[in-house]
Amino acid sequence: MTRHVSKLLAAAFLAALMALMMAIMPVFAQGMPEGAPVERVPASTSEISLTFAPLVRQASPAVVNVYTEKNVSQRGMTLEQLMFGVAPQSRVQNSLGSGVIVGADGIIVTNNHVIQGADTFRVVLSDRREYPAELLLGDERTDLAVLKINTDGRSLPVLPFADTRDAQVGDLVLAIGNPFGVGQTVTNGIISATARTDVGINDYSFFIQTDAAVNPGNSGGALVNTRGELVGVNTAIFSRTGGSVGIGFAIPAEMVKRVVDAAVNGGTFVRPWLGLAAQSVSFDIAKAQGLDRPVGVMVTEVYPDGPAERAGLRRGDLVTAIDDREVFDEKGLKFLAAIRNPGERAKLSVLRGGKAQTINVQVQPPPGATEADVVLLTNGSVFNGARVIELSPRLAEENGLDPFTRGSGIYVHSVTRGTISRNYFRPGDIIRSVNGKQTKTVKEIQDVLKANTREWDIEIERNGRVVRGTVRT
Repeated sequence: MTRHVSKLLAAAFLAALMALMMAIMPVFAQGMPEGAPVERVPASTSEISLTFAPLVRQASPAVVNVYTEKNVSQRGMTLEQLMFGVAPQSRVQNSLGSGVIVGADGIIVTNNHVIQGADTFRVVLSDRREYPAELLLGDERTDLAVLKINTDGRSLPVLPFADTRDAQVGDLVLAIGNPFGVGQTVTNGIISATARTDVGINDYSFFIQTDAAVNPGNSGGALVNTRGELVGVNTAIFSRTGGSVGIGFAIPAEMVKRVVDAAVNGGTFVRPWLGLAAQSVSFDIAKAQGLDRPVGVMVTEVYPDGPAERAGLRRGDLVTAIDDREVFDEKGLKFLAAIRNPGERAKLSVLRGGKAQTINVQVQPPPGATEADVVLLTNGSVFNGARVIELSPRLAEENGLDPFTRGSGIYVHSVTRGTISRNYFRPGDIIRSVNGKQTKTVKEIQDVLKANTREWDIEIERNGRVVRGTVRT
């Protein structure tokens, strides 16, 4: 009897709730723009019981676990090992992350920090099949890595790339990964923000922020929209405790696709370059330019004969958008250029003297020396063992330096252990002059080192500070 009354009361409550909803729906519709979809509350029990299950069944098979192993040798010997002549032992260090299948033939993308430094890689699919994996490309600056597994010709489920230009704050998303190693887990939330550039995770900061729960182990996993497309690769969280507090960041699918394409078609990710430096627009600058709000970046430097200069950009130009997407800082401009392939044209919306114009810039790889051009110095006792290279835009881009430092000195790439140069130089130093002579090229410093002297007056730049000193040997 009690159960029957409870059912009647529940049915009466649901009927009253539905009647109330139907009554207030027209109120919500008032004031909506003409042609816009009417937002409403659920109007039936079937709508209340809607589920993400079909979407999860579609997307989750394309999300995998990525296991890595690294052999770590013991440093030094314990007292027992010394006494009994036992050789130092090595141990295997394991780590776990997530990955996304983006190629039916076994192409998988994950975070670079998931696989960095590992010796072997293993991928476990959602149906528990396991495969050894080969690393095709690991790119630290984008924090993306691409793996390949041999499926013996069997096709794998994939997640197609979403066009994140359509992504909006408030869009529903699912985060799929393996947090804390508990097994594949799905969480849901919304896109909390787009184009986050002040996160400081990598050099191409332009993240999608979500409140879907993302925890350690989710790195490399998928952020999926309601169409079952890959919006981004989950890469980091903001947390004071190490657990999710509703602020997660994903690398947008556009950058993921660029890195995957590079891995599949040659194994090198070439970063396009505009050849300019810029600063964010303040309210005062916006007002002086006749803008009603701060938007865009002001060009402060243009590299000689770089893509921007060849296209006609000048110092003082205000770039408001690239490919019709607004920019607010140099990082955003850099990211939107980097998702272009070298040789492609990027459309820049520019204000010059208060007049709007469009300038097409053909993005190119930055010119100059690369790490393949590193030279080991062997002449001159102070410099013995230092590996140096001429500063160039390309080297600067590869090492996170200012590309406009050309001609200011020689870059110390590394220093050999056990050599005297290790007492005086550190990787990242810029040697500006030796014995009063400027050193802008490797040849110039090699010529200086031919001098028969035991006294060296050296000027270097270290961490943005100029240091001068005399070394006697």
